[in-house]
Formats: sequence, structure tokens, C-alpha cells
Amino acid sequence: MAFHTGHAGAVPLTSVEAAILEFERTWWSGDQPKDDAIADRFALTTAEYYEALNSLIDSDEALAHDPLVVRRLRRMRDRRRRARYGALADGAGS
Repeated sequence: MAFHTGHAGAVPLTSVEAAILEFERTWWSGDQPKDDAIADRFALTTAEYYEALNSLIDSDEALAHDPLVVRRLRRMRDRRRRARYGALADGAGS
């Protein structure tokens, strides 16, 4: 499964990419755990899904398609990175 990086010319999102953004907008309203829903809907492992999602939310096409979801996901990812690297810096004797 290939995902766009947003660095080439403007290419519309694939149906799978659009479905991933839709899933991120609504997954919490379902009655199934997210990991199970990912496997059922996309036939991907959780690791494969998040790799695809992280690549997707870096694309300009995804931002144009669903700016609210993409910006929210970028903020969440940035917070997790800051928390992870902040914890690493604190544990390194700083």
C-alpha cells in the first residue's frame, strides 16, 4: 500500500487515505477497540496503520482534505514527541 508524501505535485488522496482520515475523525464513536477496528477496516497491523497515518498527516493533500483532523493529529503527535524527548533529556542527567 503506497501513501503520498505530499512533496510531489498535488495528487488527490487515494480512497484508503481519505478513509484513514475519516476513521480518525470518528473511530471513538464505535463500540470496538481502535486496534481491532484498524485490523478489520484496513487489514493493517497497528504499526503499519500508524506508519501510514504519520506519513499521511505530513502531506499537504491531507491538510487540504480535512484540516481540522490533520491539525489535531499533528498537535497530538508533537505533544507525544515533546513528552518523550523531554523525559529522555531529564533522564540523561540534565
